[in-house]
Amino acid sequence: MSGAQGRRRGGLLPFVLLVPTLVAIGAGLGYPLVRLVVLSTQEYGRRQQFGAPAEYIGAGNFAEIFGSPYFWDVLWRSLIFCAVNVVLTLVLGTLLALLLERLGSVMRTALSVALLLAWATPALTATIVWQWIFDARYGVVNWLLTRLGADYEGHSWLSSQLSFFFVATLVVVWMGVPFVAFTLYAGMTQISQEVVEAAAIDGASAWDRFRDVTWPALKPIFVVLAALSTLWDLRVFTQVFVLQQAGGIVRDTNTLGVYAFRQGGSGDYGLGAAVAVVMVGITLLLTLMYLRTMFRQEEL
Repeated sequence: MSGAQGRRRGGLLPFVLLVPTLVAIGAGLGYPLVRLVVLSTQEYGRRQQFGAPAEYIGAGNFAEIFGSPYFWDVLWRSLIFCAVNVVLTLVLGTLLALLLERLGSVMRTALSVALLLAWATPALTATIVWQWIFDARYGVVNWLLTRLGADYEGHSWLSSQLSFFFVATLVVVWMGVPFVAFTLYAGMTQISQEVVEAAAIDGASAWDRFRDVTWPALKPIFVVLAALSTLWDLRVFTQVFVLQQAGGIVRDTNTLGVYAFRQGGSGDYGLGAAVAVVMVGITLLLTLMYLRTMFRQEEL
């Protein structure tokens, strides 16, 4: 009997130890999320900020945003922007990881320090630096292209939608590549060099060795990196917002996060909350897909 009671206590102990953490998460994340959902069902403006009662309108805010062609433009723009960033981040991160594997110790250390500095730079600081690099009057990019014979003197990179997102993509990818490179390089160090050398002796090219040896070993890591990069890049805010403040055309460059913020900033907090709830829903969907993939890999 005592043995059964001991096993029962041992089985309950992990759940008991989780209670403080679950309470902290519930207080820190649960209340804001519930408040966001409630706000998305209300007509909440500046009057409500000064004590006026908020009117419950149910799904009215969602009906308004889903019925707006501009919302769908912003949604598709955000998804395409996210997809481009994720693909470029993974490809460049993989190439840098392969480079780290092949460099000598001195050059590997130098490259690692450079990547670490890029990764550690705050998003706001990095965006301002890139903004000045592409500045129309004083930017080094326009100066260099003009010296090379191109007519880029005074060219505004942020006034066009395509070039705006080109600059924004540079900032996002520049900050995301170090994490991918470090993670993949750490995974590569765990691959048996005997297997790689045996493949090389058998005549396998560098591409064959990557495809048949490196890729199968790194595939689970790629899945995790792709999922995390998607979640992060879908919620990009600082880079887009700061570049808009520097001269970007707001209506043509809004992404979901910035659009939700601007709706709230214009005084329509309920509409902004509805856009934010849609973002949360997309994020949860992507998270569930990621967890499902992880569980499937564990079963194999």
